[in-house]
Amino acid sequence: MRAVPPVDYVTREEYYGSVERLRDEGFETCADLTVVDYLDFEPERTLPSGLVGERFELVVSFLSVQRRERRRLRVQVPESDLSVSSIFQLYPGVEAMEREAYDMFGVIFEGHPDLSRILMPEGWEGHPLRKDYSVGRVPVQFKDVRSTR
Repeated sequence: MRAVPPVDYVTREEYYGSVERLRDEGFETCADLTVVDYLDFEPERTLPSGLVGERFELVVSFLSVQRRERRRLRVQVPESDLSVSSIFQLYPGVEAMEREAYDMFGVIFEGHPDLSRILMPEGWEGHPLRKDYSVGRVPVQFKDVRSTR
C-alpha cells in the first residue's frame, strides 16, 4: 500500500517561496499542477484550522527522484482575485500546466512568459472546467472542413 504524499497548505503569498524551498530540498520535478473548483462542495471540505477555504484551490505535486519522495502544495485562490505567482522560473516544465489551469479555470499566473489559451480557441469566452460553466454550452467546431455535397 502506497503512502499518501505529505500535503502543505500555503497562502498565495507563501507559495513561490515554498516552491523555491522544495526545489532547494531536492524536489527536482514539478509532476503536476491543477486547479480544483469547490463551488458545490464547500461544506464537505476539511482544511487545517485557521485556513479559510476559497472556491478555487491550486494543487501542485512535486517529486524527488533521488529521495523517492513526493510532496504536494495546496493554495487557496479566491474567486475575487484569481492571481497567483508563476513558478515557471523555478520549474520551466510547468509552462503548459499553468496555461491549462488558466484556460480551463481562469487562474492568472503572474510572471508567466506566455499566459494564453492552450486548449480552447483564442477567442473563446469563459473557462469550461468551472462548475458554473453550463453543460452543453460547448459547440462542436470544425476547422477547414468542406462539405462533400
